[in-house]
Amino acid sequence: MALYCYEPPLTFVIHALKFRRLDFLARDLGPLLARELPDEAVNESDLIIPIPLSRLRLLRRGFNQAAVLAEALGEALDLPVRRLLRRSTRSPQARLSRSDRLRNLRGSFSCRRPVRGLQVLLVDDVLTTGTTLEAAARCLVRAGARVSLAAVAGRTRRHLRTSPGMEGVS
Repeated sequence: MALYCYEPPLTFVIHALKFRRLDFLARDLGPLLARELPDEAVNESDLIIPIPLSRLRLLRRGFNQAAVLAEALGEALDLPVRRLLRRSTRSPQARLSRSDRLRNLRGSFSCRRPVRGLQVLLVDDVLTTGTTLEAAARCLVRAGARVSLAAVAGRTRRHLRTSPGMEGVS
């Protein structure tokens, strides 16, 4: 579920959040996203899991914008946020094709703690091809969780369809 199409002015907001660390923007986006989520996905979810950055990217940036957005969403929905996914260092996804993104993400996520039986809501800032959310969701499902929904602040126009393997995760 995407709040907005990833085009101006949202691109400016996301870039300011990611690269200028204006995290108050995520605190404003969280409640907006909460209002748009389907009630059944919210009611069925046990917790929110943000898409992690690799350790190197986290060190360079100093924070994870998806985690800040997830915290704001969690507060608005009164759901706990847990950073249960770990991401290994891979090449940046931004300039890769969908098939290269899938190959790049293979094996890049792992679970920090058991998730068996948990229903989770995945959160990221932007969905471009869906490969990152797909890889994270597959990792969680393999670990026994059920992904009720993937929520993002923005989604690119050219990838408005649901990604393969993400049935039930929109």
